Amino acid sequence: MTLATQQSGIRVRGLTKSYRDLEVLRGIDLDVVPGSIVALLGSNGAGKTTLVKILATLLVADSGVAEVNGFNTASESAQVRASISLTGQFAAVDEILTGRENLTLVARLRHVADPAGVADELLTRFSLLEAAGRRVATYSGGMRRRLDIAMSMIGNPPVAFLDEPTTGLDPQSRTEVWDCIRELAGAGTTVLLTTQYLDEAEQLADRIAILHQGRIIVTGTLAELTRLMPPTRIEYVEKRPTLEEIFLALVGDAHPTHDPRGADSTGAD
Repeated sequence: MTLATQQSGIRVRGLTKSYRDLEVLRGIDLDVVPGSIVALLGSNGAGKTTLVKILATLLVADSGVAEVNGFNTASESAQVRASISLTGQFAAVDEILTGRENLTLVARLRHVADPAGVADELLTRFSLLEAAGRRVATYSGGMRRRLDIAMSMIGNPPVAFLDEPTTGLDPQSRTEVWDCIRELAGAGTTVLLTTQYLDEAEQLADRIAILHQGRIIVTGTLAELTRLMPPTRIEYVEKRPTLEEIFLALVGDAHPTHDPRGADSTGAD
């Protein structure tokens, strides 16, 4: 392992990928420092998911070098897979099982010691302990996504790929997932987050990379990207609260597991 890879949880140089005549990635360079959150922004078709799949060893790049946790994704794929978790755009949970059963099953499949204890620790960590004995079919969208992320963290992988993890969630559920992501990074996990939500990147990311037409055209902190714009000018305007701010103010930011009438909360919107 070189000094460069020791200092970078994710390191990408000159990565390319094409599908026949369609160039999806056209020379990607990217570094993600261990324990940090990097948000990868881009419109649909920009290549975000393709890049994540290559880093997760689900696709092979045409050229270039990609290293995750110090391991080459092409020649050391088994070590890469042992180092990562991957959460896709849709929660990969079994709705027939309870939250605890989902976690215990994955813990057993990964041969971790004390699967039941690991399940309970993660249920507590992701604020799901009160709903642990309920079938996942009764969970809200935010609860399912938190459970999905909890399942991916079994075994404490040092690198997490989150591919548009809040797609389709309501504002309150998005806030719940944001808290989970902050906790992951706070515990030392390296996080690469793809998103189309600019406010999500502002809230979570230590650094932001913008992917456009197969290339990362700029990367930096929010402050550094802000300085790329023309100088600001001071204007006095009347600022109205956003609809999201109004919604969260009215419903609060708690994580309910039961509705006021005593019935279990469901995933229905």
